[in-house]
Amino acid sequence: MSELVLVRHGETEWSRTRKHTGRSDIPLTAVGEEQARHLLDDLGERPFAAVLTSPRQRARRTAELAGVGAVTVLEDLVEWDYGELEGRTTADYLAERAAAGRPEWNLFRDGAPGGEDAAAVGARADRVLERVRADLERGDVLIVAHSHLLRVLAARWLRLPAAAGAGFILDAAHRSMLTYHHDDPVIHYWNVPPTAAR
Repeated sequence: MSELVLVRHGETEWSRTRKHTGRSDIPLTAVGEEQARHLLDDLGERPFAAVLTSPRQRARRTAELAGVGAVTVLEDLVEWDYGELEGRTTADYLAERAAAGRPEWNLFRDGAPGGEDAAAVGARADRVLERVRADLERGDVLIVAHSHLLRVLAARWLRLPAAAGAGFILDAAHRSMLTYHHDDPVIHYWNVPPTAAR
């Protein structure tokens, strides 16, 4: 069975400080570049039928440094549009809400104020998966993108609601693999660090 390899881009200043990074085009840190160089070391010389990446430089640079060759940039692979949360941490936003007497909030359940909700991100993930399923007929596929988008994509791969992506954590420069077992979509492994970090 062909495998779909998901890679979250390497570390950026905002991922390191846990700031929501959607539309902002933040570069990798030196640590993020080093992570990217080792992302796929233990996969050997695996050929990919397709390599798809977000247009954001942090994803494209991660793919470049990982040495995957030619990539196809897909706009649907951009990160969740965080709206008013862009550049802010969840902790800061929750503290602000608590001070205003309305502390309850969850990105996957409630969406981003002024940005996307899980259903909108799920619709983009579904379009990506429709394309990927055709690519998987020819061999393994690699996607280099962003945490929340890839979490939603994994949920949709499993035929779960997009909001179920809340149940998956995906760290910077970590890799996951989706495949099939008896024709059922499954997660083969999740959130594996680059070899140099183990």
